[in-house]
Amino acid sequence: MNILLINHYAGSPRHGMEFRPYYLAREWIRQGHRVTIVASSVSHLRQQNPAVSQAVTREQIDGVDYLWLRTRPYAGNGAKRLLNMLQFTAKVRAMARELAATRPDVVIASSTYPYDIWPAAKIARAAGAKLVFEVHDLWPLTPRLLGGFSRRHPMIFSMQMAEDYACRHADKVVSLLPGTAPHLQGRGMAPGKFAYIPNGYDPAETSRPLPAAIAERIAAFAQPFKAVCVYAGGHAVSNALAPLVEAAARPESASTGYLLVGKGVEKPQLMQRAQALGLKNVLFLDPVEKQAVPALLALADIAYIGWHDSPLYQFGMSPNKLFDYMLAGLPVVHATNSPYDLVRDADCGVSVPADDVPAIAGAIAGLADLPKAQRAALGLRGQAFVRQHHSYAVLARQFLESLRDTPQGSTTIPVHQRF
Repeated sequence: MNILLINHYAGSPRHGMEFRPYYLAREWIRQGHRVTIVASSVSHLRQQNPAVSQAVTREQIDGVDYLWLRTRPYAGNGAKRLLNMLQFTAKVRAMARELAATRPDVVIASSTYPYDIWPAAKIARAAGAKLVFEVHDLWPLTPRLLGGFSRRHPMIFSMQMAEDYACRHADKVVSLLPGTAPHLQGRGMAPGKFAYIPNGYDPAETSRPLPAAIAERIAAFAQPFKAVCVYAGGHAVSNALAPLVEAAARPESASTGYLLVGKGVEKPQLMQRAQALGLKNVLFLDPVEKQAVPALLALADIAYIGWHDSPLYQFGMSPNKLFDYMLAGLPVVHATNSPYDLVRDADCGVSVPADDVPAIAGAIAGLADLPKAQRAALGLRGQAFVRQHHSYAVLARQFLESLRDTPQGSTTIPVHQRF
């Protein structure tokens, strides 16, 4: 089968997140399929953007064909980011005839924001291919609820049009979030179109040691503390790191080190707040490459992941960093009000209410006070849970199997499609 996956932010182990397109594509290739990923040359999520010398740069990474479309740089979440989205979408649409000529059997629109459904649909129609809409986060609901945008904002209005179009016209809607089906049905999706395929991990991925200077810096930082709590990932509003910094300032946190590794638009403000509070038990570091994350997590005793108190999370979450924590055997403090809670399901840590600074600090301090053997037992439960349920080899197969049954009224499967 020939699969065309459109994801503005797609990365690779070489470039950094986001990793899901790469891992799914590599598994599909191992299963005998051909995969092309169409991505923007610019993404705020990657550690390193690809070097591009022309409008379209082709590259193969571990058997996966990438088409990097050159777009303008941007920083933050302002107008330039929106223009970058629109530029990427327009470029994919301009290439629709060329991409359809490669005769894809499946076209996947997967860019987080939903604008890419329109060029994806054009390509699928021309190629006689199945059209798949992959939901990472619910946009425009996410910027509405977390960014405070009005329903009438032109960006929100246009994204809502795109999401509604995707729900009505996609042959399949694949969601990383377990509870999104009712919302998507409310936007026009037929119930039989829905499939839940979460994020996962690659059991064959090799790890690398941390650079010596970083490992030595963490070791020196950790030395005075009973335990170290790590957060490794993006520093955005949605990551709810401000409560973590405030938790570090509480008296019960005095014997715990807080290690925050990553980048994002909120990082300068978080660092300024830690400095204003005079915190000596907080260390901020730049992100490390994907293969070095296990070595980083091995230097910690506890991990943190949090979300704000928002109705957005009634639909669930599927963060890669949580799987990294669980695979590393770390007990996790999870600050969430969502009914979908992997930490609770795996019994691998402590769940506390979102944005509750005293509860976050208390949970971290409680885990820090546990004997190492008890922390290890919690971590092992999380490790076993992820290995059982979240291997990308299994998830990639489930993704394609979900496409076998086409709901009534959907696009006819082309003759040349081979499952």
